[in-house]
Amino acid sequence: MADCRPAPPETADRGRAEKRFQNSLGLGHSFKRVALTKPTFCHHCSDFLWGLSGFLCEACNLMCHEKCLKTLGSACSSAAPSAVRIPVAHCLAPDAHKRRVCCVCRKQTEGNGALRCQVCELHVHADCVAFSCADCRQCHVDGPPPQDTFHHHWREGNLSPAARCQACRRTCGSSDVLAGVRCEWCGVTCHAACRPSVAPECDLGPLRRLMLHPACVRLPSGNSSERRCFRIAEGAGRSPGDGDDVESPGDGPPAAPERGKRFVKVYDGDEALESARFRLVSVVRTAGNREILEAALRAFYLPGDPRHFQLQEAGGLGRLRGDDERNGDPGDGAAWILRAKGGGAEVIQVYGGAARRGRDFVGVGVSQDATAASVLAEVLPRLALRASAPSDLRDGAFSGSPGKDDATPFELQEVFMSAKRVEKQTLTPQQNILERLHDIRKMSLRRMNLTRFYVAERQSRAPAQVSLLIGGLPPLLSKEQYWQLTEEALDLKSHLADISHVYAGRGAVGLRLRCWSEAERVFTSARAARVRGRSLTPLVIPDVRAGPAGEDVRPLLVFVNPKSGGLKGEELLRGFRKILNPHQVFDLSNGGPLPGFHAFRALPSFRVLVCGGDGTVGWVLGDLEALRHQLACREPPVGIVPLGTGNDLARVLRWGAGYGGEDPAHILACVDEADEVPMDRWTVLLDARDLGEDGAETFPEAPKIVHMSNYLGVGIDAELSLDFHRARQDDPDKFTSRFHNKGVYVKAGLQKISAARSLHRELQLQVSAAPRDLPTSRPPDLPLPARSWGSGADLWGSEADARYSKPSIDDGLLEVVGVTGVVHMGQVQSGLRSGIRIAQGNYARVTLRKAFPVQVDGEPWLQPPGHIVVSAAGPKVRMLRKSKRKPEKATHGAKDERWESSAPSDRRADGMKPRP
Repeated sequence: MADCRPAPPETADRGRAEKRFQNSLGLGHSFKRVALTKPTFCHHCSDFLWGLSGFLCEACNLMCHEKCLKTLGSACSSAAPSAVRIPVAHCLAPDAHKRRVCCVCRKQTEGNGALRCQVCELHVHADCVAFSCADCRQCHVDGPPPQDTFHHHWREGNLSPAARCQACRRTCGSSDVLAGVRCEWCGVTCHAACRPSVAPECDLGPLRRLMLHPACVRLPSGNSSERRCFRIAEGAGRSPGDGDDVESPGDGPPAAPERGKRFVKVYDGDEALESARFRLVSVVRTAGNREILEAALRAFYLPGDPRHFQLQEAGGLGRLRGDDERNGDPGDGAAWILRAKGGGAEVIQVYGGAARRGRDFVGVGVSQDATAASVLAEVLPRLALRASAPSDLRDGAFSGSPGKDDATPFELQEVFMSAKRVEKQTLTPQQNILERLHDIRKMSLRRMNLTRFYVAERQSRAPAQVSLLIGGLPPLLSKEQYWQLTEEALDLKSHLADISHVYAGRGAVGLRLRCWSEAERVFTSARAARVRGRSLTPLVIPDVRAGPAGEDVRPLLVFVNPKSGGLKGEELLRGFRKILNPHQVFDLSNGGPLPGFHAFRALPSFRVLVCGGDGTVGWVLGDLEALRHQLACREPPVGIVPLGTGNDLARVLRWGAGYGGEDPAHILACVDEADEVPMDRWTVLLDARDLGEDGAETFPEAPKIVHMSNYLGVGIDAELSLDFHRARQDDPDKFTSRFHNKGVYVKAGLQKISAARSLHRELQLQVSAAPRDLPTSRPPDLPLPARSWGSGADLWGSEADARYSKPSIDDGLLEVVGVTGVVHMGQVQSGLRSGIRIAQGNYARVTLRKAFPVQVDGEPWLQPPGHIVVSAAGPKVRMLRKSKRKPEKATHGAKDERWESSAPSDRRADGMKPRP
């Protein structure tokens, strides 16, 4: 921000004329001419401000040319609440970006106090959060899908300097000031003045075929935070800005005022006084009451004429500050409370909300005897809503009287649009509106600026249907047993809740609740409850239905494992939530894959993207096979973003050796263009048996089944993987990069380089019902690779052999290969040798005479003596293989400025040439 000081005005009349001109546009700015002492850019056209003066808004710090005043399209932060179409709260978290501009005060957000929304591109200082509003993008609907057109959701500023205006094709972005606007759905950018020239309809942009349209997602609204709706952990991203603090005495001593000025401590109503939150308003020492009032209104970003407000002394007699009081008066240095002057009749705006079928809002005059019933009776015809006779409404029939539900479907709601939570309160028919307005203003003038009144459909006529997924229950129980457990643990009421879905194999149930307040109570109770010694995991699940989109639209279900490999999952979670609908992005550390499949169960067609290592992909594929019969789309194709250490399956499917910080929009474009291919899936039966001294068999543990997509290893490779796994469990904070992880593998291998092996004496191998002898001269360890092994090594080799067919991912055959030790493994990794080919078949049985390390797709354990049986797992799974051609839609918009990473973006994603 430029260093500005007041310039000598040419004439006072001209300054007042400029203020009246700008305020007549309804943008809420309060401009003054200032002298420039540093290079400054215009916030409107992003061009350099030539000359010695510019026009600065004293409230939001917007700076512009004099010529830009006539075409200015950016509203002041004090008027931002009036521009909100549908109030949606933000999900704020600490902001790691350095060059961002605050959307409230328009200054750089440098330092540790910067916050950003995890769903949209709102960037604010921690002390500016209280002055922002609930203007996040709407990702779901409350009630029936809207009939009107889906519009752009514009966010101002923080664009790339290379961003181009959709209308005039000129540069509209800047990294220095808050200039230009962008739709947070389709990525279209333009100047604020050019926005009326852009078509209001939004088509969701180049990634629309992967997008879950908000009209297809239904989630009843309540007073809970948006974090719960998007399944963002309550503790994730908490920050100092979460407390709504404006300023408190504990924040440290304030900076000294400028020369010739002084600080005045001002509270915004009784609420701020009780919590000791105030603003230090800087004014000149000779400032009178009007000047102090104007400065206080600007400090709290409050619109309105200062003549309608007054200052009241905090504490004591609570005297009012007179208009002629100046420096040196007895009240100098005291704390003051900002108040609104009382008056007679007022005009309020009543919005139609989801029930609207006509205009957005209407103005209604309220007098001393105006009630919620009388206001509702007046606005319903003007909003083109059908209702009962006005006499019935004035009698209070709309409040829920028995027998009148069909005739009176609407009620009046008071909505508080805080940046972090949208609070709704239904007014009783007898509620005096004028008294309610006075109570809100006495509490906080800023709260009054963020409060609206809506006409809403009564919940008794259209009860809410809230879905909760409760995990952590004992597995393999009946529906009646699950109801008894949840009823006892959560105090469920049968007339308000029932079980809609049972996932016995996963120990989870889907609850359907008919009241939002009851759902909130059950959710809170489940977080603290324990059933049979296990904690429960409650999640809010939206109702996702197929929408009117085109036949080529197949929404993408995204699973991200933030703990995989180099811990890059958190970056991808934030990136995908901003580009896609957050309701289609799921954190695997919060309930696993089940919540995602449960939410998408009714969609006839969708695709899946798994961000993780080979073990994570196997986890998701395993849950998909178990839940296949409960999905409308039985075989969704699965793509991969490699976040693990080896990423062998991702290499085979051309998704690369590992994630290197690529733009998430480019990843999604590659998924959109990917080819579908079938892939074999294998079942591994682990049947542990111990032969006693008397020859009798004992069973130390029950047989279990795991699924394999890539390879199974027995011997040295599994032993190294097990050592790495144990080291990572002991100190997970050290394993934050693939380079370090591979170094740990190398160190473990060097320690075992001279270890002697006798695998041919300790196990028996049978492939396709035929016994196979292992070499005795140099007995190998035994991997059974189906695709790629050991971070991309081609263990089978490329040499032709008449005894075996060429391997393929869908040929239904296993390739059994051996390595003689660590040195042989290193030679295979470097491409100098291949493994020892042992057999090829559609079935394999390995008999262990003692405990051996075993791994499946990179997940190791110590397997007791017994049998390991590998066989086909039924139908093939459909995978997404990255196309060799360059995707046509490589970016979201021009370049997605919503994503930045410290990792290089031009790094190749394909780490090796894939096998056919």
